[in-house]
This record gives sequence, C-alpha cells and structure tokens, in this order.
Amino acid sequence: MKKEKFLSNTIVVIIGALICCFLWGSAFPFIKIGYKLLAIEASDTASQLLFGGIRFFIAGILTVILGSIMQRKILVPKGREISETIKLSMFQTIGQYILFYIGLAHTSGVRASIVEGTNVFVAIFVAGIIFKQEKITVKKIIGSIIGFAGVILINVSGNSMGQGNVLSGDLLVFLSTVCYALSSVMLKNYSKKTNPVLLSGYQFIFGGLVMTLIGLIFKGRFPNINLAGMMVLVYLAFVSAIAYSLWGILLKYNPISKVAVIGFMNPVFGVILSTILLKEGTGFGLAAVISLLLICIGIIIVNIEKKKEAAH
Repeated sequence: MKKEKFLSNTIVVIIGALICCFLWGSAFPFIKIGYKLLAIEASDTASQLLFGGIRFFIAGILTVILGSIMQRKILVPKGREISETIKLSMFQTIGQYILFYIGLAHTSGVRASIVEGTNVFVAIFVAGIIFKQEKITVKKIIGSIIGFAGVILINVSGNSMGQGNVLSGDLLVFLSTVCYALSSVMLKNYSKKTNPVLLSGYQFIFGGLVMTLIGLIFKGRFPNINLAGMMVLVYLAFVSAIAYSLWGILLKYNPISKVAVIGFMNPVFGVILSTILLKEGTGFGLAAVISLLLICIGIIIVNIEKKKEAAH
C-alpha cells in the first residue's frame, strides 16, 4: 500500500515521467547520429531495422538483469505472461519502432518531435473511448490542447522544420504513436497481474530478435562499424531499458491520462537536443520559456482534475 501511494503521488509521477521524457527525447538525435556514424543511409531500411533490433535486444537483456536484481530473483515469463509479452511486443517494439525508425530516416528530428507530440492525444483517446479505462473530460481535452500548443510553439520558434517527406516520414512517425497508445493500454492491463519490468524486458528481447532477423534477411548491415557507433547503440539500449520500465511502473499505479500528459515534454526535449546536437534549428529564447509554461499549465490542469476525482 505504501508503494502504491508513493508511486501515485503527483510529484513522484511528474519527476519519474520527466526522466523518461528526457531519455526518450535524446533518442531523436542519437538515432540519427548512430545512422551517420555507422554509415546507414536514409533509404537503407534493412540496416535501420537491424540497428533497432540490436538496440532493443540489448535493452531487453539490461531490463531483465536490472529487474532480477531489484526483485532478488531471476525474472522469467510463465504461462499467461508469455502470450502477454508477445502481444505487447507486436505493438510496443515491432510495430512502433519499425514505423518510427523508417519514418525518422525520412524526416528531420524537429519534425519527428512535433508529430510524436500527438501521442498524448492518441493515448488518452484510445484509453478513454476505445477501451473505456477512464473518463475523457473537458479539462483533460483542454489541458492536452494547451500542452500541445507548447509543443507546436517550440518547434515553430526554431525557425527551421528541416527537410522531410510527409508520407514516408511524418505519416509513419504518426502511425508509430498509434502503436504506442495501444501498447500503453495493454501494458496497464497486463501489469495488474504481471510485473511491468518483466513485461518490458521480454517484449524488448522478443521484438529485438524479430527486428534483427528481418534486417538480416533483407541484407541489413553496418557499413562502417566503429566504437563510437557501438557506444551510441548501447546508449539507446540504456534509454529504452530505463525509460520504458519506469514508464510501465508509473502506468501500473496511475491513470493513463495522468502519466501520458507529461509526455508532451518528450518532443520538447527532442527538439532542444536535436537543435544542439544536429544543428537542425536555431536558439529559442523567450519562445522556449512560453512553450514550457504552456506545457506545464496543461499538465497541471489534467492533474488537478485527478485530485478532485480522487477526493470525490
């Protein structure tokens, strides 16, 4: 009971979710940096899938090891957990990231960040309307719109959206957010009876293997293998292992809307880091402050509502 109360505390949820968002936001530029270091071309889909597959397989191993240490026992899925892991992986890793990796290669990090910002709307819509996990209210909608306005502003203020293809880039990134929303609902449902860290680890291992095999079958390769490229790959595996496991734990003890709305910070971190590391935009100045203010207001509106509902 103490653990549940702690993990449902609004401050704890915000801090934990922000850590996830920073890590995920850093993935935008680091994926593109990894492509460049390993000489993977934008048109080389097979090599991109191989890159993603190895990343997630390593992430799964790291997650299981960390989870086993925390639980003081080796985490191994059994019975129902095996089928849950496979189903979750089909959306969370295989579906979401095949679409995301291919889409990101055909658009800029800034454009991908803003498209990815719609995942909050999609997640709340899927949880509330399709699966009836929680009630969609006017305040949730208003809070989400205000938060998304902040995401729009910080992208536009960068003065450069970068080059990209709407269908092969932006649309695929958007479809990856739909897979993310479905996986969030599934993870919340499954974690009622199954350890979310176990689910995270083994769905990464399964999804990583599938993506790696697809990449190899279609002759994916790393034309320029080097230490720097491998270090980026390991860092991205670390991002997935830590961020998704923590996100899963937060979803287990909180309504999806309460956690998902903080996801607006994900593309903000992505834009800022893409600007710094990839030089895809210019400085933001006052616009960044206003953007963050809008996002914070949106987060507060959604979470104030949850407090009222809890009191009621």
